[in-house]
Amino acid sequence: MDSLFSRSSSFRSFNQKRLDYATLMGVCGALGLVFLAIYFGGDLLSFFDLNSFLIVVGGTIGATLINFPINDVQRALAVIRTAFFPDEQSLRERMKKLVEMSRRARADGLLVLQIDASREPDAFFRKCIQLVVDNHPAAEIRKILETEMSFLEERHRRGAMIFHSMGNVAPAMGLIGTLIGLVQMLRQLDDPSAIGPAMAVALLTTFYGAVLAYIVFFPLAGKLRTRSQEEMLLKELTMEGMLAISENINPRLVEERLVCYLPPEKRFSLFEPAAEF
Repeated sequence: MDSLFSRSSSFRSFNQKRLDYATLMGVCGALGLVFLAIYFGGDLLSFFDLNSFLIVVGGTIGATLINFPINDVQRALAVIRTAFFPDEQSLRERMKKLVEMSRRARADGLLVLQIDASREPDAFFRKCIQLVVDNHPAAEIRKILETEMSFLEERHRRGAMIFHSMGNVAPAMGLIGTLIGLVQMLRQLDDPSAIGPAMAVALLTTFYGAVLAYIVFFPLAGKLRTRSQEEMLLKELTMEGMLAISENINPRLVEERLVCYLPPEKRFSLFEPAAEF
C-alpha cells in the first residue's frame, strides 16, 4: 500500500512540473546560433568529425567516472530533468497552505492535519506534517528536518559539482584531441594537400570541448545550483511554518514569520479582506 501511494504521489508530482522555457530557449538559442553561424560561413558538414567527438565525449565521461563514484554520476544524470522541468510549488502557495493549516490546527487540534499528511505529494512536507501530528517536541522536529535538509543540499551540491567538473574536463580533452591531430598531421608533411584537412580535424576537438563546456556543462551546473537554492528555501519556509503550528502560535504570527521569505513585491496577507491572491 505504501509503495502504491508513493507511486501515485510521484505521478502527481510529475504532473505538477512544467517545462522551463528559459532553459530550453537558452540551450536551443546558443547551439542554434553557433550552427547558424557555421552554416552561413561555409560547409556545415565540415564541422562534424566522429573521431574528434568520441575523443572529447569519451574522455570527459571517463575522467568523470574516475573522479566521482558511479552512483553519484547516475544521480547527477537523473536530475538533469529538474533543469528543464522545475517543481511548480511556489512560496506563496505554500505559505497560504501553512497559514490555513495553522487556523485549523488551532481551532480543532493537531490531529486534524492527519488528512493533509495523507494527501500531500511532497515527501518533505508530508514528513513535516506527520512529525507535528505525532506531537514530537519542536526542538526534535527541527533537528530531524535540518539534518535531512543538510544531506539533501549536499547531494544537490555534488550533482552540480559533477557537471562543473565535466565543464573543466571537456576543453582539456579537446586540447588532447588537438595534439593527437597535430601529431598525425606532422606525419603527413610530405603531402601538402593533406595538411589543411588534418589541421581542421585537429581543431575540431577543441571546438567540441569548448561548446560542451560553456554551452552545456557549466550552464547545467549553474541551473542545478539555482534549483537547489529554490528548493531549500521552500523547505525552510515549510519547516518554520510547521514548527510554528506545533507551538500553537496564532495564525497571524505564523503569517508574519513566513512572509519574510517572500520578496517585497510578492508579499501579501490572508487577513486583509481586500487582499488578492
